[in-house]
Amino acid sequence: MQNNQEIINATVAYVKTSLEGAEGGHDWWHIYRVWQLSRQIAAHETADMLVVELGALLHDIADSKFHNGDENIGPARARAFMASQGLPEEIIVHVENIIRYISFKGGHNDHAFRSPELSVVQDADRLDAIGAIGIARAFNYGGFKNRAIYDPAVKPNMVMTREEYKTNTAPTINHFYEKLLLLKDRMNTNTGRVMAAERHQFMETFLEQFYKETGF
Repeated sequence: MQNNQEIINATVAYVKTSLEGAEGGHDWWHIYRVWQLSRQIAAHETADMLVVELGALLHDIADSKFHNGDENIGPARARAFMASQGLPEEIIVHVENIIRYISFKGGHNDHAFRSPELSVVQDADRLDAIGAIGIARAFNYGGFKNRAIYDPAVKPNMVMTREEYKTNTAPTINHFYEKLLLLKDRMNTNTGRVMAAERHQFMETFLEQFYKETGF
């Protein structure tokens, strides 16, 4: 088996190639940010850095929302790649589980799997969903799906089922209430909580200015 740095280098190359042309909020640069945030958070946690880095790099290798809701394609692609690198089965399974359980899914993702490594990567992924970059990603994806920016007649749905969350087509502003503003209180690590506080405040300020400009 290659050494850890060689495996990470190969994973970076694989992810860059696989996500070429991806939607801007889920492209290589999203992966890169989550990877770097994961490394930053893991430095303050007791976690296997190789698993953290692989989980971060592969967590959106095939996001289900771009594959007709198929939640198995991502773990399957990640497994095939890791097996090609000669990684041990226990690492492959661990990273597969990070990919399966990282997502918000309307707050309905069950807790069948937990690990310090999942906690780190999940916090990093959630940090990239909030703050200035989170705002940019939300509106980019909304435009990609041809959603309205804001419609005061369409109120946020705070009690969506998992299936309703997956098929939701509401205006992008609603997404702040249905997910983004909830993430600060769902962070797993102390480092993640500290980092989330500033980003959360930025979103609050943005929304205040947004409503001021809409005139509602």
